[in-house]
Amino acid sequence: MSTNPDAPAAPGVSAADRDAMAAQLGRVPRGAREVAHRCPCGLPSVVQTAPRLPDGTPFPTLYYLTCSRLSSKLGTVESQGRMAEMTERLAEDPELAARYTAAHESYLAERNAIESLGTEVSAGGMPDRVKCLHVHVAHSLAAGPGVNPFGDEALDEVGQWWGPGPCATP
Repeated sequence: MSTNPDAPAAPGVSAADRDAMAAQLGRVPRGAREVAHRCPCGLPSVVQTAPRLPDGTPFPTLYYLTCSRLSSKLGTVESQGRMAEMTERLAEDPELAARYTAAHESYLAERNAIESLGTEVSAGGMPDRVKCLHVHVAHSLAAGPGVNPFGDEALDEVGQWWGPGPCATP
């Protein structure tokens, strides 16, 4: 694991949270601004990242999933082809497509309030396709239920991911 114990924690991220996320990810998270959601065990599960990494590289993914246990469960769901099914449903269900577009617009507005990247690219394939369930679940956990329909759906599918005990030991 590449962690620098002497590196200062990012504003809004404690040293303990940085260490926990490094244990979860196997590396120090890049561009961390704040913990956006915590697992019931108390460890971070989602980090809000800066729209630009410290070196200036654009990073459009505002919410990044850190919980390794949830990430693994979502990888299983992704491997079953769920994203293609969800994308097909966008073409068939105008109400779902409208809710997904609203999630995209909400994501952009929140990111642009921090720093505009001058792009309409949000994350996870929004608003036209479903590309990454990890991003959608991170958005759902950070924003709360009812904002990202595919994040909510994927969370329902994986069920309780946090037990027993934490996913990592900082």
